[in-house]
Amino acid sequence: MADVMIERLNKLSTAELADACLRLGVPIRCAPSEMQAVQDTMHCSGRVRPARHSGSVDIFLEALEYAEPGEVLVVDDGGRKDRSAIGDMIAREVIHAGLSGIVLWGCHRDTREILDLNLPFFSIGRIPNSPVTQDRRTPDDLKWARVGEWVVTADDVVVGDADGVIFLPFNKLTSIVPVAEAIHETERRQSAIMRNGTSLREQFYFKDYLQQRAQDPTYDLRKHLQKVGGAIE
Repeated sequence: MADVMIERLNKLSTAELADACLRLGVPIRCAPSEMQAVQDTMHCSGRVRPARHSGSVDIFLEALEYAEPGEVLVVDDGGRKDRSAIGDMIAREVIHAGLSGIVLWGCHRDTREILDLNLPFFSIGRIPNSPVTQDRRTPDDLKWARVGEWVVTADDVVVGDADGVIFLPFNKLTSIVPVAEAIHETERRQSAIMRNGTSLREQFYFKDYLQQRAQDPTYDLRKHLQKVGGAIE
């Protein structure tokens, strides 16, 4: 079941997943907007393999010792922009371990080489220098990672694409994924109808919405779209 859910996630965008969480009342845990793909075409999804960086790459090698193929290495470097935490050598090792990508709450280097590897890679920037100091490690450095305001563990799944990164609770995927797939299909259908000349306002019976809202100020667009079977966010 886990592999099936991840495979279905690979066909969904972070935007569709965020909209699904909104509909279901699941907290929307997006990484800050500065977390971006090294290349816009990159997309990855998988269980979180957390690691908290303290200045030495041995934490990544140790994380990969325990990692399972298909996971995503999620690295917490405290959002630092004064050093790079990962370069092409660790990216190559991630590929050798069979992981699906890297999400780095910090900066990377060796951008050209990482692009050549075609490994989905997300970070908050790039800078040439590696760490010059090391902090003391703590016993739980491989148990959790912080990305922005969110703390994630192996109980989470991460999805990244050209819009950024979102974290989802693994135990709620069976609810989130079908809703996101329904949103995906609805929006593709609406786009096809628009290409044939019918506007969104026509598809949404927008004049009817305006009339009903005038009579009932609590009648908002989300209620109306649920009624007419539309989707837009």
